[in-house]
Amino acid sequence: MRRTPARRPTMKDIARRAGVSESAVSFALNGRPGVSEATRARVRRVAEELGWRPSTAARALSGEGAATVGLVLARPARTLGVESFFLRLVSGVQEVLAARHLGLLFQVVEDVDAECVVHRRWWAERRVDGLLVVDPRADDPRPALLDELALPAVVIGAFDDGGAVHGAISNLWADDTAAMTSIVDHLHGLGHRRITHIAGLPELAHTRRRITCLRAEAERRGLPDVTSVTTDYSDAQGADATRRVLAGARPPSAIVYDNDVMAVAGLAVAAERGVSVPGELSIVAWDDSVLCRSTHPALTALTRDTVAFGREAAGLLTSLLDGAPPRRVRAPTPRLMPRASTGSPRQR
Repeated sequence: MRRTPARRPTMKDIARRAGVSESAVSFALNGRPGVSEATRARVRRVAEELGWRPSTAARALSGEGAATVGLVLARPARTLGVESFFLRLVSGVQEVLAARHLGLLFQVVEDVDAECVVHRRWWAERRVDGLLVVDPRADDPRPALLDELALPAVVIGAFDDGGAVHGAISNLWADDTAAMTSIVDHLHGLGHRRITHIAGLPELAHTRRRITCLRAEAERRGLPDVTSVTTDYSDAQGADATRRVLAGARPPSAIVYDNDVMAVAGLAVAAERGVSVPGELSIVAWDDSVLCRSTHPALTALTRDTVAFGREAAGLLTSLLDGAPPRRVRAPTPRLMPRASTGSPRQR
């Protein structure tokens, strides 16, 4: 038996039941003058009873907004299915958006140039009211583009812009330098002198800050055998990088990984090569997760409330949409959680 598709209630339906004209319904639902408060209340009550909701397309055409915010991720798509950070971040974002009846439009692209194309297209099509922007880069073209488009946005991660002022862009960031320093303090205190950092994408501003901080801390402490190796954040590249450094003439006694997935892959490589953790190799993960807590040994990791971080980012964006001025907000620095994967080194 063929079913008749459900029909959405219209302004004409509301007008018929409320006993007013369609123009009166439009005035009432859009908060415009031209109807009495009693009529406005009656129209809104009838709209609620019928389950009426404004058409996103109609709102965009009338200039009232799309009730949607956008997030474009310029990273290799193959790395997203295994990295938990973005899932937890989006979970926090979605909590705030859902409470405001806002949708999230998400797209993955190959690079930041493609991301800029998507931003411009969404603006031209009035698809989004604002944007969440992740992974700031050195010489990042996106803030200038967002200024040009006058799109409210929140950049998640520290700017490398010398403190430039942007008209409608808020910024939420955590101190990567302080976090890396806490890792080096921990490892150096345990007696480690050969430390390798298996980092993420080299073009990202936070990757550069972590590498720079590690070098500075190594120089300050007189550690000659401290290096960084960049990857695409995937378990495959994390494992390959681990095999290369462990096969070197002077392998590290400690490895710091820029995410949980690579750290777990590195732990597997150590087991594959017969390298004991933490006896011969200590391992630290940048982002804590259930993966870090479920391995044997459990992984020392930087921990923070990533869901709360996402809520804060979405809250900054909704504030911009409500007309508040842009802000720069420093989130709490991730805290190092020592576990069984780090200890004092012994010679291999």
